[in-house]
Amino acid sequence: MNPQAKLIFIMSLLLGTTITISSNHWMTAWAGLEINTLAILPLISKSHHPRAIEAATKYFLTQATASALILFSSMINAWYTGQWDITQLTHPASCAILTSALAMKLGLAPFHFWFPEVLQGSPLTTGLLLSTVMKLPPISLLYITSPSLNPTVLTCMAILSTALGGWMGLNQTQIRKILAFSSISHLGWMTIVLTYNPKLTLLNFYLYTLITMAVFLTLNTIKVSKLSTLMTAWTKVPALNAMLLLTMLSLAGLPPLTGFIPKWLIIQELTKQSMIPTAIAISLLSLLSLFFYLRLAYCATITLPPHTTNHTKQWYTNKPTNTLIAILIILSTTLLPISPLIAINI
Repeated sequence: MNPQAKLIFIMSLLLGTTITISSNHWMTAWAGLEINTLAILPLISKSHHPRAIEAATKYFLTQATASALILFSSMINAWYTGQWDITQLTHPASCAILTSALAMKLGLAPFHFWFPEVLQGSPLTTGLLLSTVMKLPPISLLYITSPSLNPTVLTCMAILSTALGGWMGLNQTQIRKILAFSSISHLGWMTIVLTYNPKLTLLNFYLYTLITMAVFLTLNTIKVSKLSTLMTAWTKVPALNAMLLLTMLSLAGLPPLTGFIPKWLIIQELTKQSMIPTAIAISLLSLLSLFFYLRLAYCATITLPPHTTNHTKQWYTNKPTNTLIAILIILSTTLLPISPLIAINI
């Protein structure tokens, strides 16, 4: 792709995200979402492969439908209340339609079917944008409208997302699909606490973005897209693969790594809200996703599973690792000691 064109698309992504986050009128928020969608489409389909074109088409149709529903819900709310302000969402039908539209934008269950296919058809760098930057505008809209949303609907969607994200990722061999189902599962954790403590949802999103960036950039460095090649990639950059093990375990939310912070605080918040059965359910369902994280971590370490097939080892590379990856991996694994400070500020 032409570097000037890529720069334009990246700048459009930043512009669309900024417009949506900073807007307090539904029309400007919708315009920011549309700019985002149109900017990411060429990045998805830049390889001109049939799978990439299919992914771009699926993404466009899903996002266009969700944007239309957002516009529809804001018009219903304006019709009944005379308000276009995002914080003045009071009509019940508007709240229900908006929840469905933002769930479709994010890939929350039961509107999650497009996300694994789109991520599988995209390059790793574009997949990183789809998993992190593209989720920030819908998350910010959920954050702003959280007092108006129905907590029961959000809790049901969250538990369903965590269950399906873990369950459907069990049998996958493509790493991008595994990370897509991981994203769906993490979205469940973000959504379940949204109406009770929205700042905790944002903290979960920020930490998820941090760890996911480390994973995607590491995989992009060692050029791995499926489990069978991940098993033999340790000969390329052994130290980076060893750190990928810790980053995967952090993404799974195991103590004493960074990924344990949001799970700990969310379970604490749910307990404060007398939602102990819900906290137990979502904790047990997250064990499903722990299985495929452990499988990824096992394949990433300097070990091969017992088998009779001879694997071709890949060449060791002397290319220096990106400094950004080193910083992200350190932050993705060592932030647990500052969790009391985070908890106080929330």
